[in-house]
Amino acid sequence: MNIYNIISFFGIFILIGFAWVCSADKRNMNWKVIGWGLVIQISIALFIFVVPAGAKFFLFLNEVVIKILDSAGAGARFVFGRLAIAPGEMNEFGEKSLGFMLAFQAFPTIIFFSALISLLYFMRIMPLVIKAFANVFTRLMKISGAESLATASNIFVGVESAITIKPYLNDMTRSEFCTILTAGMATVASNILVLYVFTLKSVFPTIAGHLISASLLSAPAALIMSKIILPEKGVPKTLGVNVKIHYEREKSVFEAIINAANSGVKMIVGITALLIAILGLVALADLLLSMVGPKINMFFHINLNWSLKGLLGYIFYPFTLILGIPKVDAGAISGIIAERMIVTEVVAYKDLAVLMSKGVLNHARSAVIATYALCGFAHVASMAIFVGGVSALVPGRTSTIASVAFRALLAATLACLLTACVAGTFFTEGSILFSN
Repeated sequence: MNIYNIISFFGIFILIGFAWVCSADKRNMNWKVIGWGLVIQISIALFIFVVPAGAKFFLFLNEVVIKILDSAGAGARFVFGRLAIAPGEMNEFGEKSLGFMLAFQAFPTIIFFSALISLLYFMRIMPLVIKAFANVFTRLMKISGAESLATASNIFVGVESAITIKPYLNDMTRSEFCTILTAGMATVASNILVLYVFTLKSVFPTIAGHLISASLLSAPAALIMSKIILPEKGVPKTLGVNVKIHYEREKSVFEAIINAANSGVKMIVGITALLIAILGLVALADLLLSMVGPKINMFFHINLNWSLKGLLGYIFYPFTLILGIPKVDAGAISGIIAERMIVTEVVAYKDLAVLMSKGVLNHARSAVIATYALCGFAHVASMAIFVGGVSALVPGRTSTIASVAFRALLAATLACLLTACVAGTFFTEGSILFSN
């Protein structure tokens, strides 16, 4: 271990302290959630980074995901031809890639993995795994079975995780709704996770293993931060009770594949529309800032970067330092973590890949910790999606859900940073889980 590991370790408690400062009820802390959440996180991190068998297991998962990802590209290459060939590769006809194209190379993997997850649901494998995680959270953390189940579901799926607790939504407290939204935004769905793998695998060969571990670590982090930011004041109806998972199982394997593929297409359309709209609005905002910023710099004799990414980067800079990222890389990484808030993690991961490919980062741990910090849907657009998705299932509670949305976004952002601190505490550049 070195000084940066120690900084990451103390960063855990700094982030928890910052969350307490932002809490809606500072005197009402559920220490069981905080304590057991940290124990679960640290145990997972120890298994991944310190125990040789754990590191080898996640390397094995990394290889599995990469091979599945290669299989996922077969359909895309058949439909789109050379457009779907990943950079640096060629097809069976000897044709080379035309370069990275998000729409034709990365997006099709969402359809494939949506179908794969649906098959695992149909075969009753996924419900068993989710239920196992949920039981652990309920038993150890003294929280409701419904929010435990929703949090466990979010390790593997996205906004549709709320469907698994649909029968319990109407009776939930504000704190429970905050936890559901936080868990949704602090984690990533499996079919979106592979999009990040595709984006980074050429410059970060073991990225899949790290993203899988980040997804696992973020679930308890979400519970910790949500219960600090908005502690439970009431008595949840399913407190300490393991609840049954609710989902509608298709009648056949082919129906499961068809429905999942169609859902994947809708997701791609939604992501595309979101990126076009948000990136356009951000460009417009940057244009306006570029007209005003230089005059302010001149008047006050300062030298600020007047762009949304630049201004948010200043806010996230101290948080980046407490993650255990070396100062020489902190400026670049803080900008990437900041831009996730406005232009989504899809763009942030792509920019991280660019930094790595250009050799801008001076330390390997900077890229690794950034990977964990970015692994979540913690941005404004996602907040709107999750609020809309949950509200659609229980329209009568829309005002309650909307009232906790921004607190959930704050909790999710801090949860992602907490996950990065835990990973940074145990990661060393000699780890077999890093290869560049």
